[in-house]
Formats: sequence, C-alpha cells, structure tokens
Amino acid sequence: MPGVTERDRVVGASSPLAALADGSSKRSRFGVSARPLTPLPEVEGVLAGAVEVDITPPPGMPKAGYSANAHDGNGFRTRLRARVTHLRAGRTSLALVQCDLLGGSSVLQHLVADAVAERTDIPLAGIWIGATHTHAGPGQFLGTDFYNHHASNRAGFDPAFTQFLVERIAGAIVEAHDTRAPARVAVGSTEVWGLTRNRSHDPHVQNRTVTDKRRDPQRKWVAVNPLLHLVRVDRITEDGGSAPLSAAVVFSIHGTGVSMQAHEYNADVWAYLCGELRHQIEARHGAIAVVGAMEGTHADVAPALRPGLAGHREARRIGAGIGAEAADLYDRLGAELTDRVALDAGLREVDLDTDRKIGDIELPDRPAVGASLVAGATENLTPIVHAIPPFKAGSPRKWGRRGDHAEKWIIGSKYFQRVVLPKKGFPRVLAVQAFRIGDAVLVGLPFEITVESGRRIEAAVRAAVSDRGVTNVIVSSVANEYWGYVATAEEYSRQYYEGGHTLYGPKTEAFLSAHAGRLAAATVGAGLFADVRPERRWDLHTKRFLPLPTSDPASAGVERRFTSKAAFTDPSAEVDGYWEQTWVDVHPARLAWHEPMVVVESSDDDGATWRPADVGGRAIDDQGWFLEIVHLGDSDRHPGHDLRVRWHDPVNRFGRRHRFVLLANNDRPRVEGEPFD
Repeated sequence: MPGVTERDRVVGASSPLAALADGSSKRSRFGVSARPLTPLPEVEGVLAGAVEVDITPPPGMPKAGYSANAHDGNGFRTRLRARVTHLRAGRTSLALVQCDLLGGSSVLQHLVADAVAERTDIPLAGIWIGATHTHAGPGQFLGTDFYNHHASNRAGFDPAFTQFLVERIAGAIVEAHDTRAPARVAVGSTEVWGLTRNRSHDPHVQNRTVTDKRRDPQRKWVAVNPLLHLVRVDRITEDGGSAPLSAAVVFSIHGTGVSMQAHEYNADVWAYLCGELRHQIEARHGAIAVVGAMEGTHADVAPALRPGLAGHREARRIGAGIGAEAADLYDRLGAELTDRVALDAGLREVDLDTDRKIGDIELPDRPAVGASLVAGATENLTPIVHAIPPFKAGSPRKWGRRGDHAEKWIIGSKYFQRVVLPKKGFPRVLAVQAFRIGDAVLVGLPFEITVESGRRIEAAVRAAVSDRGVTNVIVSSVANEYWGYVATAEEYSRQYYEGGHTLYGPKTEAFLSAHAGRLAAATVGAGLFADVRPERRWDLHTKRFLPLPTSDPASAGVERRFTSKAAFTDPSAEVDGYWEQTWVDVHPARLAWHEPMVVVESSDDDGATWRPADVGGRAIDDQGWFLEIVHLGDSDRHPGHDLRVRWHDPVNRFGRRHRFVLLANNDRPRVEGEPFD
C-alpha cells in the first residue's frame, strides 16, 4: 500500500496474511503460535516511548458500527489513528495501543505481538489493542465471521486491510520501544458531567444496586459513568525536569455523535476529544504529546446531542468539552508524576468450547441473537421494525420455556438460528487482560459494557486485589476483540438493545466479573502473567475491500490540477459553513490516504508570500478537524478521478487571502490553488 514505511514492511514481512491479501481465497485460514513468556531483567525507574500513526485507508472500505445502515467510506473528515504508549519498569514491558476503530481484534493482537517479538521485549500479554469504538471507521479486521459480517454494511474479512493495520501498529510499537527513555508516570481520574446520557434508562433502573428508581427522562443525564481516567507520561529532560510524552484517556461514551448517514471515515467525538487535549497540552506546556483514547463502560451511554443536531458540529462540541476537562486533569497530575511505578501485565484466554464455568456460574454453550438487536439502539432506531414487538425495546419473553437465554426472543427461534448462524462463526475464545500501572489496574474485556456491569466488574477486581496497594480500577470495553454487549441480569430482563445483544445470556456479567477478579489476582505483583492457548487459529470468510493500486485507464497521464474555483457555502442551523474546491487526480488507490494530502495557506500581502494557515494556533490542514477530503468518482469532464476538499468552519480576517494546496503524495506533485478570500 502507498506510504507504508520500510519499518512497517520489516515487522509485517512474515505475516500469515501476506499470501491471502489478494482476496482470491474464499476462506482465510491462518494461525499464530504463542511464544514462551521469557522473564525480563530488572529495570530501575521507568522507561517510556510513545508514537502515533495514521491508519486512514483509501475510500471503498465498508464502515463498521451501524451494520447494514452504514456506508462505504468515500474519504475522511478527521483521520483515524493508532496511538502507542510503551512502558518498561521492573520486570514488565507493555504497549497500550489505542485505535480509532470499532474495537480491538484478536487477529491484530496476536499478529502484532508476533511481528514485534524479535524486535522488542514486549510479550503477547503486554500488548493491549484498545479502541475508541467510532462507528465511522472500517471493519473487516475482526476475528469472527459473525461480526465481520453483521457489524458492517458488507461482509467479509479483508486480509489486506488487516495486514495494513498490523504493519502500522507493529511499526509504531517498535519505534516506541526503540526510542524509549527515562520517564515519569501518573494516573488519575476526574468526573465529566452534562456531555453524556444513558440511552437505556429503563433497564438501568431495574438494577438492584441502583437506588434512584425514578424513570424521569431527566435522570438519564446522571445515570452514566462520569469518570474520565488519564495516564500521563512525561520524559525526563536533561536538567532533571520533565516534558510531555503521552496522555492515554479512558472515558465512557459511544462514538455516535455523527449520523450513520455520513459517508466519510471519521473518529467521531474522539477526534475532537484527542484534538482538544493535544492542543491544550501544547499550548500550556510548549510540547506536543501523543494523545490517545479508548472506551470505558459505555454500552448504554450516548453523547448528549441536542435534538436534531447530530453531526460534526455536535461531535466537536461534546468531544472538545471532554478534552478540556481531560486537559485540566492532565495539569493536576503533574504534581503526582513519579519514576517509581509498579508495573504488571496479564492476559488469560478462556475457550468457551471447553471452559464455560467459573465457580457456580455457567454460560450457555450456544450464543443467541435477540430480536431487540434488530430494532437498533435508541439513537439510531431501525425504521418501522423498532416499533413492532418482539423487536421493540422492552418486549421480553414472558411465556413458554425460556431456557438458558431467559427473557430473550431469539430471532428465528433457537432451532432456525443455529442453522443460519453456526456456532463456530461467533466469538468463542475470550481474552481478559489486566495492566497494573502504579496504584491503578486497567481491565480490558472485548464486550461493550454497561455502566452497572462495569461497576460490578470493578468491584470484583477491587475485592481481589484490595490488599496490594490498588486504589483505582479502570474497566475498558471492546479490548482485543469485539463480542457484542454485556448487560446485567436485571438489565437483560428488559430486553432493550443492550440485552438483546448480550449473546451469552443473563449470567454474562457475573461470569466476566469472576474472571476479571481472578486474572487481577494472578497479575498484580507477578510482573508478567500469561494463560493463553498454545496456538490461535482463525478460519474466516474472505473478501478484499481495500482497493488495489491500479493501472486504471482513467488515471493514465492525468495532470493533477484543480478543476474549480474555491466556493463558499453559508452555515445553517445544523452544519458549519465551508469553502470547497475540486481537483482531478489518479485513482484513489494510487494515493496514500494515511499521509498528508491537503493544507490551507494564507497571505497578508496579496499573495506575495504564503505561510501555513492556522486558527488560534491550530493548523488548517487534514491532520486536524478542519478539512474533509472525499473521492467523488470517475470524472465525466476530465481524464482521471474527481476529488473534493472542504474547509469547515473557516475563519477569515479582512485583508487576508487563502489558498488550498495539494501536497506531494506518492509521487504526485504539489499543486497550489488560486487564492480566495
């Protein structure tokens, strides 16, 4: 793929996906053997490295999160990124990877671990693939047929896109490892109110542990997880001081601020959260930090959008508001930075084909998809269907033999569903992960976890390690794979979207709580702990979506040039105003979409001199949140393909001129547009 670095190629060269990347096979069958856990030498203090890489693909990938209601991506507005924070202390080495994707992936976790094994001291148990759970990034990289099919608008595992992700993430981990240096770390939390709401308040108040049973719609604003957690890492400077290196955020909010009707890739509220925090760190501390984020316990938590205003304007208002709160917490943590940090990493894989019981808690052998899943979540309901029982939220099964799945109406009945959806297509190997950083324990699970489920998992972990100096337990959703939802037994009984999508029945939360507590007890104080399968294997339905670099006749000899004058569109009540301009270029597969493409330049002397434009210190380029770039299709007026750039919410100053500039990209030349004001 254009723009993949030499380091990316080296770490991905032996990937078992390489032979499958052309998509000619109907099934992708491959495996990875677990490497022995090798004891590491003791390290004094803390070493840390941090790297950010772009993972934005070309147009044409199916988007994951809204299932059949989604669209193929046609470009981007806010880029997709992976951020790595690497820590080494004591006998432990770990990499916290935070991606702008629907979820983590067992395929990514294992292939990345294998790719970096010869170049770093980070074992499989120390590689955490977390996610923001944006609903506007590509899918087709997950470890199960069920979610490679049903999470996106088109079905299939794409080995080529997955290989691209492996190369980019593994390359970032290697770079973070190779550039690590003495550092200080602090972990803390703050509360953020008013920017999130509970979208399934009725099931939430069914919980025996929820004391406020009022169904007043206004209570949805407080029935959330308000905690924002932040891991701050500073490098130690030559004079003994410190400078920003990275900030890793965990917060509970669905990535659904932008409508499912949008065609562009975007990181949703998370782009604005990370962008604001990064900007504030640079403005306050004079240095750029790698800023990443991932989900907390968000399954029933949605952005508090103002009615009828879903879109980037609202996503920016909410995300930037959360980012500002994170920036204040970041500053407060400066007084708590230390180079004496206890560090542990643990990973356990639970195979549900052989191990469905812990204590007296047992999961059903077969998962089941509930009718309420078809109706959609409350902020993105499926038209008509959502109002018809048993699909309608709050229509539990109250009669007949209910079995292991209790109140759930199983789509098509349990007999027909097992024919249409074979068990082997569902997630079956459960990864439970724990990182101990100082007095905090991060617990990663592959489910979307409701607020109250998260509190119960947290309580189980806290009880398991209460005597080991742990004061803060942080539970994170969708880590290392995607398994749907986990609702409490009480929430499950109401059969809203969250309960219908809890595949393994009403005991799922209790099962996870027990396993999370058991893993935490085995991990904290151990340095490194691993209880994983000797080999992980996948057998996935294959389809290539990542476009191949092409000799498209429409691209032959194409002169790269702007084909229109810049034009302005006034803002409305729903969307910002914007300048836009179109240009003609080669087929989009021949451009590197994960590298810079367009900037805006400004001139105060009528075009005699030009400089990069900015708004309040924020560069106006495609690395932030100002520019949107999309592929419009084959040109019907010129040889080649039409593309468009929009500068959203522009700020002009009297006497200043601006111009769009196409940057050199994959051997395509720099092109300067005509000035506009």
